Amino acid sequence: MPQILIKLLAHLQADDLGMPELAALVAQDAGMTGKILTVANSSAYHRNARQVSLEQSMVALGTDMIKTLVISDSVFQTFNSFPNSGATDLRLFWKHSLTAAVLARELARRLGYGQLEEAYLAGLLHNVGRLALLAAAPREYAFNFGARDDDNLCAVEQRTLQITHTEAGAWLVERWQLDSFLADSVLYHHEPSVRLEAAHPLIRIVRVAHVLAIHGDDAALVEDARTLCGLGPDEPRELLLQAARQVERTAIQLGIDLAGADQVPVPPAQAPLPPVDPVQQRLSEEVRNLVLVSEVGQVFARQRGSGGEPGLLESMTRSARILFDFDSAVVLLENPGGQALVGTPGAVPQRVAEFAIPLARGGALAQSALERRLGFVRRDGAGGRPLSLPEEQLLRLLGAEALVCVPLVAGARCLGVLVGGVKDWQLPACQKRERFLQSFATQAATALETALAERAQAHRQLASVAEEYREASRRVVHEVNNPLSIIKNYLSVLDSKLERQEPVGGELSILNEEIDRVSQLVGSLAEIQPDMDAMRDGGRGDGRAAAMTADVARVVDDVLRLFRTTNFIPDNVEITVDLDGEGRIEGDPDVLKQILVNLVKNAIEALAAGGGRIGIASRGHVARERRLYLELVVSDTGPGLSREVLANLFSAVKSAKDGPHHGLGLSIVHGLVKKLGGHIDCRSGSTGTSFEILLPAHAGAGVPAPSPVRALGSV
Repeated sequence: MPQILIKLLAHLQADDLGMPELAALVAQDAGMTGKILTVANSSAYHRNARQVSLEQSMVALGTDMIKTLVISDSVFQTFNSFPNSGATDLRLFWKHSLTAAVLARELARRLGYGQLEEAYLAGLLHNVGRLALLAAAPREYAFNFGARDDDNLCAVEQRTLQITHTEAGAWLVERWQLDSFLADSVLYHHEPSVRLEAAHPLIRIVRVAHVLAIHGDDAALVEDARTLCGLGPDEPRELLLQAARQVERTAIQLGIDLAGADQVPVPPAQAPLPPVDPVQQRLSEEVRNLVLVSEVGQVFARQRGSGGEPGLLESMTRSARILFDFDSAVVLLENPGGQALVGTPGAVPQRVAEFAIPLARGGALAQSALERRLGFVRRDGAGGRPLSLPEEQLLRLLGAEALVCVPLVAGARCLGVLVGGVKDWQLPACQKRERFLQSFATQAATALETALAERAQAHRQLASVAEEYREASRRVVHEVNNPLSIIKNYLSVLDSKLERQEPVGGELSILNEEIDRVSQLVGSLAEIQPDMDAMRDGGRGDGRAAAMTADVARVVDDVLRLFRTTNFIPDNVEITVDLDGEGRIEGDPDVLKQILVNLVKNAIEALAAGGGRIGIASRGHVARERRLYLELVVSDTGPGLSREVLANLFSAVKSAKDGPHHGLGLSIVHGLVKKLGGHIDCRSGSTGTSFEILLPAHAGAGVPAPSPVRALGSV
């Protein structure tokens, strides 16, 4: 739209346009300034002296004439430059348009409608959709541009171009984003009067102006239009005579040649013969759609890979707007419970993200998802059924007159719906492209199903990793308690010795070792890898443990020294050690120490009430599955393990002992033995419990004669 016309309308809507504002506005446009000066000095207005200044010229013309000139000349200059208009006889077209404009302004005055210039502009523009169709499809529309402007013309336009000139004109006017019913007045100027009785005054004014300007000789139409605006029986003829004089005067002032306009032939509208065989045309359309859908599928796959689910959803709505001319589009997904269609995060407008349509009573949109078929919703109701509240909300959210609902079906499951917002007049075209819409939806649903599956897998992986970290953290906390207990007891011993001024070098050395062990255990949290299957499922452990060796006797001695020095062993508990022969294993001595501390600590706690004996013994070397192991046994004469504990041996169980991390000891021992590449088993009864451990023997270990190698299938 020309800038001068935009500014004029803005001033008119604000009701602040006087002569100073008009003069300032016209002065900004050199062409309009020249037009004002020319008209003011024409024979119609020239009296005595020549009007040489713009201000004098505008005073001579008056505000009404200036506004008429600005509106008319802006429209003529804009639409005369449309493609293909230069080679077409526009005399009758502009005469009808000017006549409708003059009539609309006079009708507005008689009805008390305050925006007279808006009515004039609406009348002038009511048929510009015909120029738009001529510009867009000259070969198909050239003949019908000059056809009689009646309902038959609209039917032919719809059949041949899938759009009428009323719809095309409204589309053009809407692009100017005027805060007005002007676009509606253009869209509905062919509607029967019975439908417009309660319509906005501007819509009724343009309808009556159109009938009088183009069908003034049709008594029935004129009578019908007359009652729409409450005109008297003689007023239509009076209005037409007045308009004819005004149109002639305005055309002269604007320099528009309307001579001979009434002699231009006006044939009835005709639908041209199809240029090609309908079957071939349909086949061509199907092939084109297949190519487009295939390309869309590739776009979705690329977008899913680069942008994930949000990027895919944005790509789906953008592609739908392009391919199907949707004004807006959103995706609503079925919620996990399958009870509603809900908006997705990041949707535009933002409120859609919080929007939901219950499937049980969501109207035509919900029915479309449930029945896996396309759905179409109009503001006036779908199929005679009143709109549901969610449908009304969605129409407002999308700023649409109608909705196209495309279910996204993958296999037997409906993932959700793609909803496109369109104008009323676009629905027939969308219904004709049903197969294309369904093919598009299939590609979109396939990509979306893959994205949702990837998201679910990612959530499962994150949950698994989180659980692994939680379990590993609990194990570390449990193990830290052992050296902390030892440190606490040693600090008590250290305090007593310092009081007696006895040497404390040995105690300080042990404290230093245990503090280092705490540091290592805590530091291991940072080294935990998400995949802990090797530790849990019997893996051989990492290479560092296998590359080290441990002297079993020395490790046992260190463990017992820790317990005995700190008075952790009650007086009624006896510990015996029987370690004969070669006692070296492949593995980290700290890991072996951790195993023995847990087992001995558990045994002491089992015997605390009634006392008893704990034994740590070596049973020599064992051949198992072509590998040499050293067998260690830690036993006690306690009451034995409960059936519940035995049933879940080496798994984390609920313990009767206090503290959040109790019940983990045996599961940690099992994991540590597996880390060393060994095996562990348990025998328990009313006479006591024994843990039998096979640890990989050091490769250079000799096998002494008194302790022959035993071959076992299992411990």
